[in-house]
Amino acid sequence: MPNDSKLELYFAHRPALVEYAAALLGDRGHAEDLVQEAFLRFVPDGRSGDAAILNPAAYLYRIVRNLAWDQLRRYGGERRREQEPAFWMRPATPRTPEEDAIHRQTVARVAGILAGLPEKARIALEMQRFGGHTLAEIAARLGVSVPTAHRLARDALLRVAIALDQDEGQP
Repeated sequence: MPNDSKLELYFAHRPALVEYAAALLGDRGHAEDLVQEAFLRFVPDGRSGDAAILNPAAYLYRIVRNLAWDQLRRYGGERRREQEPAFWMRPATPRTPEEDAIHRQTVARVAGILAGLPEKARIALEMQRFGGHTLAEIAARLGVSVPTAHRLARDALLRVAIALDQDEGQP
């Protein structure tokens, strides 16, 4: 089939192809891009297999369908991940009374460790880990440099981790 005939066929079927692709993809803008890509694949690139196309319109629809399926497969996983709620929004599994008691003990232990830290280190750690503040905000609040704020938060976190680790080793 000569290229001029393919171009005429494409223009004759383009609106229907866009509707078909839009129904498959759910997005008219992506459908129009996909139909253009289908046409580029429909036009020969110098291969000798063009004479074997018995129904060029059906072949063009098949190209659109295959491209749409490829696109849905490629982006489907991303859409599913975007639609799933974040882990912190999902309901938590209810704790058993034993787990609840252990959790309360751990929280009390962490509170005790935090209370034993130097004031600036405790504030830096609480602002960073519990408040979500940046190091620049912590530094401004404490009247120290950003590297010092980082060191204070890091050292405080390290002290908490070491203290909790030592507690686990004791009966």
